[in-house]
Amino acid sequence: MNKIKDDNSKNRILETATALFAQKGFEGTSIREICKNANVNLCMISYYWGGKQELYQGIIEDLLEKQIEYSKSFLDLNKNPKDMSIEECTDLLLKISEKFVEFFYTNISSDLIILLLKEQQKPDFIVKSPVLEYMKAIVARILNQDANSRLVIFKTLFMLSQVNSPRILPAFSLRALGQDDFCEEDIKIIKDNVKLYINAMIKDALTERDNNV
Repeated sequence: MNKIKDDNSKNRILETATALFAQKGFEGTSIREICKNANVNLCMISYYWGGKQELYQGIIEDLLEKQIEYSKSFLDLNKNPKDMSIEECTDLLLKISEKFVEFFYTNISSDLIILLLKEQQKPDFIVKSPVLEYMKAIVARILNQDANSRLVIFKTLFMLSQVNSPRILPAFSLRALGQDDFCEEDIKIIKDNVKLYINAMIKDALTERDNNV
């Protein structure tokens, strides 16, 4: 029972802190305000994270942990894409993209998106996601390129933008549709669009490869 209570308190702190940091920024948000809004004791911040900076970083780490845990249900990160065929990589990339859409539209709040967008502008902000690195390795295998090449980085980026652009550009999606949230039909359209991009990318890569043979 205590474990459940502790988990609930920790989750409330994370959700509250994410909302306040997104609205007011790091400097404009106090530990006292977070604890008051989350209805938890002030000492809980020290217990879980140590301080405000650690809590702020903990929000990002919590997202990555959830992403990794989620990916375990459909992905083996120990399987090297270099040992797979193009067809296997293609099927896996399509599966990952579909799962990414589901994760992004069910596990990431609007407040967290705002916080992440702000963090992206900081020159020292680096997110090391094993799942995203694995996706880059798959794209590299399909394109027959180094995983850190410009082509692979941008192709992966463009693919991810197909996933997240409707949420980071709500004026062109939700507000244009007159909705407060995305429905199942919207998510299906997003999935189909991502698949369309991936299939086009792979077709171009294979055509270029054949032309160079």
